[in-house]
Amino acid sequence: MFYFAFRLVVLVPLLRWLFRPCVEGAGRVPEAGAVILAGNHQSFTDQFLLGVTLRRRLTFLAKQEYFTAPGLTGRATAAFFRALGQIPVDRSGKDAAQSALDTALQVLDGGGVLGVFPEGTRSHDGRLYKGKVGVAAMALRSGAPVVPVAMIGTFEAQPKGRRLPRRVPITLRFGEPLDFSRYAGMEHERLVLRAVTDEIMYAVQKLSEQEYVDVYAAEARTAWEAGAAAA
Repeated sequence: MFYFAFRLVVLVPLLRWLFRPCVEGAGRVPEAGAVILAGNHQSFTDQFLLGVTLRRRLTFLAKQEYFTAPGLTGRATAAFFRALGQIPVDRSGKDAAQSALDTALQVLDGGGVLGVFPEGTRSHDGRLYKGKVGVAAMALRSGAPVVPVAMIGTFEAQPKGRRLPRRVPITLRFGEPLDFSRYAGMEHERLVLRAVTDEIMYAVQKLSEQEYVDVYAAEARTAWEAGAAAA
C-alpha cells in the first residue's frame, strides 16, 4: 500500500515535473507474469524513474549501503527502501549476494517484476560497462523473459557525486523481451551465463547508444580514481 501511495502522491508528480520523461516502448513489458527489467545505470534516480513509468509494482535489487548507513538519516533511508519493497544486495562477492538473489527469485516465482542493473553500480563517466552474470542466472532459473531498458539523459541530470539533479530531458526506452528458454537447466554453466549476460548488455547498448566498455564499472571507476589521485 505504501508503495502505490508514495508512487502516486510523491514520485509521479515530482519526477514528471522535474524531468518530463519521454517513454518509448513501455507496452513491451508484459502486463502480467514474471519479468526482469535490465537497464543501464547512470543515476540515483534511475530506479525511481522506472517505478513511475510502469503501472505494475517494481522490485529492485538495491545496494546494501542504503540499508546500513548510521544515524537518523541512515535509518530513515533504510526504512524508505524497505517500505518500497527493495532488496538489499551485499556486493562483496558471489556468496554474500546469494541471499538477495534467492529473495529476487521469490519475487519472480510470484509473478512479479524485478528490476536489475547488470553493471552493478552507476557509471562514473556515462559509458556502458560489462554486465555481471547474476541477471542471467536469475533469468535461467526463473524462466522469466528479460526486457532491456535504457535510461537516456539521467547521467547528465544527476551523475554520481551530484546531490541534486539538473532539470534536463529524460528518455526511457524499452526493448523487445528476450527469451532465454533455450538455455533452461544451464544456469550453472559459466560460458552460458556470460553469453546470456552479453546478449542482454548488447540489447541495452542498442537502445541507449552508449559507448560500451568491456570491463566492470567498479574496476573502471577504481582505476579512474587512482589516476585522478596520482595526477
